[in-house]
Amino acid sequence: MLDATGLKGKYAFTLSWYLDGVVGNTIAGPTIFEAIQDQLGLKLEPKKGTIEMLVVDRAERIPIKN
Repeated sequence: MLDATGLKGKYAFTLSWYLDGVVGNTIAGPTIFEAIQDQLGLKLEPKKGTIEMLVVDRAERIPIKN
């Protein structure tokens, strides 16, 4: 996750979100993205960027001598 908000510190908030149901094959109600923007004023946008990642290809247990 890349944080490009420029906001410093930690925040506590409550987000109330639920779906109104399913009508046919369509989900009724706001998306989670719309709920975050409406209630918190934050807009989530997909962007490409670089992140640090650690990939573990293999792990083995090493016997310990007493």
